[in-house]
Amino acid sequence: MVIILGIVVAFGGVMMILKTEWLLENFGRIDWFEEKFGTEGGSRLGYKLLGLVAVIIGVIMMTGSSSSFMQWVTSPLTNAGIGGSSRGGSGQIQN
Repeated sequence: MVIILGIVVAFGGVMMILKTEWLLENFGRIDWFEEKFGTEGGSRLGYKLLGLVAVIIGVIMMTGSSSSFMQWVTSPLTNAGIGGSSRGGSGQIQN
């Protein structure tokens, strides 16, 4: 079931990328994208970026690696102070 949902999400993302002009005509411009990404092409770029994010999320769902992906994304927060440091837990340099 997750594979089918991933395919649907990825397909929706591809359609957002391919049919950007249709989305712009039917849903209008997005002020935040216009402000941050330019005056005329900001909303088009925004719709394409949202579509790209949907494709990536769909592929992650299809491959079943969502839990490992989330572990990778949150690893800087969950592994803070563990490994990769020359200091121990007490703040003293280890020899």
